[in-house]
Amino acid sequence: MNSETKQCQNCKTEFLIEPDDFLFYEKIKVPPPTFCPECRMIRRMMFRNERVLYKRNVIGWDEPVFSIFPESSEFKVYYQKDWQSADFDALDFGRDYDFSRPFFEQIKTLMREVPWQHSFNQNAVESEYCNNAMDLKKCYLMFNSGMCENCFYGTDVLHSNDSLDLLDVSYGERSYELIHSERCHTCFFSTDLVECADVLFSHNLTNCHDCIGSVGLRNKQYCIFNKQFTREEYLKEKEKFDFGSARVRKELEAKIEDLRLGFPVKFMHGFSNVNSTGDYLRNCKDARQCFISRGLETCAYCQKILFGTALFGAGHDRDSYDLTIAAGERGYENCIGGGYNVRFSWLSVFHSDITYSMNCMNSTHIFGCVGLRNKEHCILNKQYTKKDYDALVPKIIQQMNDLPYKDTRGKIYAFGEFFPPELSPHAYNDTIAQEFFPLTKEEAREKGYSWRDLEERQYPITVFTNRLADHIKDVSDSILGETIECGHRGKCNEDCATAFRIIPKELAFYREINLPLPRLCPNCRHYQRLKMRNPLRLWHRKCQCAGVQSKNSLYQNTASHSHGSSPCLNEFETSYSPDRKEIVYCEACYNQEVI
Repeated sequence: MNSETKQCQNCKTEFLIEPDDFLFYEKIKVPPPTFCPECRMIRRMMFRNERVLYKRNVIGWDEPVFSIFPESSEFKVYYQKDWQSADFDALDFGRDYDFSRPFFEQIKTLMREVPWQHSFNQNAVESEYCNNAMDLKKCYLMFNSGMCENCFYGTDVLHSNDSLDLLDVSYGERSYELIHSERCHTCFFSTDLVECADVLFSHNLTNCHDCIGSVGLRNKQYCIFNKQFTREEYLKEKEKFDFGSARVRKELEAKIEDLRLGFPVKFMHGFSNVNSTGDYLRNCKDARQCFISRGLETCAYCQKILFGTALFGAGHDRDSYDLTIAAGERGYENCIGGGYNVRFSWLSVFHSDITYSMNCMNSTHIFGCVGLRNKEHCILNKQYTKKDYDALVPKIIQQMNDLPYKDTRGKIYAFGEFFPPELSPHAYNDTIAQEFFPLTKEEAREKGYSWRDLEERQYPITVFTNRLADHIKDVSDSILGETIECGHRGKCNEDCATAFRIIPKELAFYREINLPLPRLCPNCRHYQRLKMRNPLRLWHRKCQCAGVQSKNSLYQNTASHSHGSSPCLNEFETSYSPDRKEIVYCEACYNQEVI
């Protein structure tokens, strides 16, 4: 079987389908895709509202709640606990399959009739302002996170405690503004740390403690800007830094960025990976073009699979293609959920052998269903015998090909494509698609995507950013009653809240650790962290090790490499684009320098 080049029917660019891809599609009995990998990814992401909450009323509940569905949504929305224990049976909404109408038209009708839960926040204890989360205790504005306590303003956080403003952190303790790190304690304003403690303003450290402004260190302690000190010298030097000052924070962040650009970076973030391409991968084997994931095996085109078995209960994350925040085995084109042999499904967990279904749980052998729990052999929420189900499904698949759905831009959706974006209940800028592939309103509308116009916010600002105390020691308890202006003033494309408040536990944390108050609202702070992460794209590049130094002569190698004084010939796929300033080394050259 040979490779085949196809043109994406969405973006019109060419993409390659490899022999292994064809074998996978044949194994799970689906046709090859007509959208390129990136367009498929964006399409799935448009069904994931991770962080945007609306205050609204829901059916059967007296008090307003914060929901992922706005009041204007066409969906029927129940309070989460009511939905999970409701007397209604989703089979009550079942109907016969209409062979005169495209499949996606029929499920679009069904998904607007079956009730949905207002948010997805399982086993939350004093953590009602969180979403897409599980087992949180005393947390606030935590998203896509699980098993955390006393954490605030975080996304993609697992097994962490007493920490604020995190992105992609696991087993974090007493940390702040930490990105893509694990098993760290008391670490602040840092990225890419592993098993570190008492680290500030640093990047890419492993098994280090008591370090400030350092880059690329392994098994070190008492270092400041990569200079080694004794313990006594370090403590004396540390006292010279006034970490409680916002001005000092800004100066240190600028200095560490200059230092970082003078050291080589490995072509790929992650560790313990075998024969894998992509970025931000950990413990993956034979993963191709995957990003921000852990524990994948023989997978391709997957993203944000961080918690897998912890959140979705799937056995293994393997033999799957095109998963976004999903898990399982032999899965394909799924967004949120997990199970075995799950195809083209959204928000469905603990399943086996389901296709084109939404918001279902603990079901098997269902096709085109919405909101089912503990069911089998159902089509459009109608119960069938196994014999009738097995006979009808192939006829529906054939009808999907004979009478495909066409969206408003003329794109064709036959069997083998994920749900059209027109079916998503979320506006583009409410979803993670906007986080990874940001668009303006005009650009989104041009592509046929829905857009939420920002509400005009007229909060009564009581403290303007330029009047905010520079040092935490000068902040009184009265700040808890103030409405603070966001430094972006709503002029960014980051869903700026224009103003924000400081909550009591947050203020106590800043005082205890001696950290300045933030100058941006939580949304804008989240987007600043996102900007420090590489894009979900790959470029083919060559190693920039020129022998005894980097190609741009900014870095002098500290060890001899296998290629001697000649330039390294290794090539790779990397998320560092050619126009970036970083010095990008292959894994062999990088390991010679930092390990």
